[in-house]
Amino acid sequence: MNIPENLKYTKEHEWIRTEGDVAFVGITDFAQCELGEIVFVEVETIGETIEANEIFGSVEAVKTVSDLYLPIDGEILEFNEALEDAPELVNEDPYNAGWMVKIAIKDPSQIDGLLSAAEYKAIIG
Repeated sequence: MNIPENLKYTKEHEWIRTEGDVAFVGITDFAQCELGEIVFVEVETIGETIEANEIFGSVEAVKTVSDLYLPIDGEILEFNEALEDAPELVNEDPYNAGWMVKIAIKDPSQIDGLLSAAEYKAIIG
């Protein structure tokens, strides 16, 4: 299971990578394995400011549909449009090519409250 040390995680299996005052958000390698083959990613919240733990979109796999939760407060700046034609990028490369949204960070201190890689590993076993 790939759990990069440089990211922060949520109990809902999202990851966040900060770059200055913006952050990239996606689902973890564990989550994509559990979901199976991802066939569609839907994000209709572009331009909206969403609070931590609120739904920003959904991911559809062959077996199920799962909500996506924002790890911290922020404005949804961009959706990874590559996922429109190739949602399987989430399965193939969840931490890089398979990122889902880019957000403007509202409160950087919230990042400290997220899980480290070690804490996330302990949750998923």
